[in-house]
Amino acid sequence: MRIVIQRVSEASVTINNQVKSSINQGLMILLGIEEVDTQEDIEWLCKKTVNLRIFADEEGVMNRSVLDIDGELLVVSQFTLHANTKKGNRPSYIRAAKPDFSIPMYEKFVAHLEQIAQKEVKTGEFGTNMQVALINDGPVTIIMDSKDKAF
Repeated sequence: MRIVIQRVSEASVTINNQVKSSINQGLMILLGIEEVDTQEDIEWLCKKTVNLRIFADEEGVMNRSVLDIDGELLVVSQFTLHANTKKGNRPSYIRAAKPDFSIPMYEKFVAHLEQIAQKEVKTGEFGTNMQVALINDGPVTIIMDSKDKAF
C-alpha cells in the first residue's frame, strides 16, 4: 500500500462538474493498493499518517500532527501510484489491485482513518474520473509505502 500525503490549506474533488468533497487545512491523501496489502498495512499507514508532525507550532517548526491542529482529511484512490515505468513509455499498472480487492481495502482504509482520527474523512469516488484541486501548503509532500517502512 502506497500513499502520497500533501499538507494542504484546501483541497477538493470534483466529479462531473459537481464538488463531491472538500476540506480546509489538513491532509490530502492519495492511496494506491496492491493485491498483497493487508489490514496490517492499513493500520500502520493510518497511524503513521495522523501522527506525522508536519504542521507548524508557534515557532514555525513542523512539530504538530493533523490531530493536534484538528485538521481535515481527504482520501482519493489512485491506482497509478503503482505504475511501473521501467520498460517503454507506457506505464504498466500490473501491481495495482483489481477493483474487487481494492474497493473493500479502500473502504477499510477510510474507516480505520476515521476511527483513529475520531472524525469524518472525506473521499473521492473509487474508479471515477475525478478532478482533484489543492493548495499544497509549504509545499509539504510525503510518500510512504507500507512494504518499505524505512521509505
